[in-house]
Parts: sequence; structure tokens; C-alpha cells
Amino acid sequence: MLNQLGDLDRAFAALADPTRRSMVTRLSRGPASVGELAEPLAMSLPAVLQHLRVLETSGLVRSRKVGRVRTCRLEPAAIDATEAWISNLRSAWEQRLDRLGDYLAAEPDSPQPQPASEE
Repeated sequence: MLNQLGDLDRAFAALADPTRRSMVTRLSRGPASVGELAEPLAMSLPAVLQHLRVLETSGLVRSRKVGRVRTCRLEPAAIDATEAWISNLRSAWEQRLDRLGDYLAAEPDSPQPQPASEE
């Protein structure tokens, strides 16, 4: 469990940056070369590589170099683990809100307390 939390911390830290989120969004459509990822970004290639390194360290992205081209792709296992964690939280909160709704619906209509008057 501890390792899983470390993985989640790295994933969320990587996704905290809008540039890296845009790279993940692009990679969600399929693999892309570093050049393709860098093209729409207003930054140097070394800066793009630093962002990719963070994504790779987090486990969200994997890259492979063939010849002179480095191709990046999303790592489904890391995405699935992050999604499962969020889904578990959502489920717990929905259950709590359902119980609160049931409790409030079962409450008899009682008079509302009147504010204390200042005398």
C-alpha cells in the first residue's frame, strides 16, 4: 500500500503541471515522438525533455528510442491505478451523501429553532 501511495503521489505531482497534462492529453490519442509533443509548446526542446522525464518517473509515460526517434506512449497501468483511487474516493463520498440524504428524508418535520432575541 505504501508503494502505491508513492506512485499516486508521483502521478499527481506530474499531473499538477499544465504542460504535462497537455502532453498526457496528446498521448491519450496515441503514441507520439518527442518532436510531435514539443511542436505545440512554446518552450525549448530541453524543457520538453525535462517534462517528459517527470512523466516517465511518475510511471504515467514510457518512451522508446528507435534510431534517432524517441516515441512516447501512456502507461495504462499507472493511469488505471490513479483512476481506481479516484473511483474509490468517489464511491465512498457517494455512499456518505446517500446516507445523509436518507437521514434527512427520514427526519420528522420539526419546528426550526428560533434565533435568540437580544434583550
